[in-house]
Amino acid sequence: MSRTRRDEARLLSSHEHELVQQTHHPAVQGLSDSDLSDLIKRLREQRDRARDVSRQQRREVRGKAAPSGTRPATDNSGTKEKGAMLAAALKRTSKERERRRVSGARQELMSNARQALAMKQAAGDPATDRPSSRTADEGMQPVPNDGIAPSGALDAEGHRPVLERSRKVR
Repeated sequence: MSRTRRDEARLLSSHEHELVQQTHHPAVQGLSDSDLSDLIKRLREQRDRARDVSRQQRREVRGKAAPSGTRPATDNSGTKEKGAMLAAALKRTSKERERRRVSGARQELMSNARQALAMKQAAGDPATDRPSSRTADEGMQPVPNDGIAPSGALDAEGHRPVLERSRKVR
């Protein structure tokens, strides 16, 4: 469920409220990358602190921990809501950082593609080095195989062992 800015002002301290105000739409896009990273770091610290206080209050309510203040906590719902608001603000800033990263990657890809196209066009047409026709010049050349017997000799010599084994004249 979304919360109004009035709820944010009611639940958050003034310092936390200023941090969360920077995460809303027009303001978050106006931040530089270093400011955005710094904002994310501070929001994480505040969210973690609110989470730890909420856990301590929940333990006090159950009677598992000693009271951290002058009197024990009776409820931790306000601190839980504060942590949820800080977590939502952190999510918005993380989305903005991811959007910027994707946009930068897309721009880099496009510039690399343009550079590759320019290099290809500068190299010229590779077809100028090829012959004008695809016909062979003189065709294939025979390569003699020296590993076989000369023609005709194989028949006479190859049949002799067969004939001797069979003892028949052919």
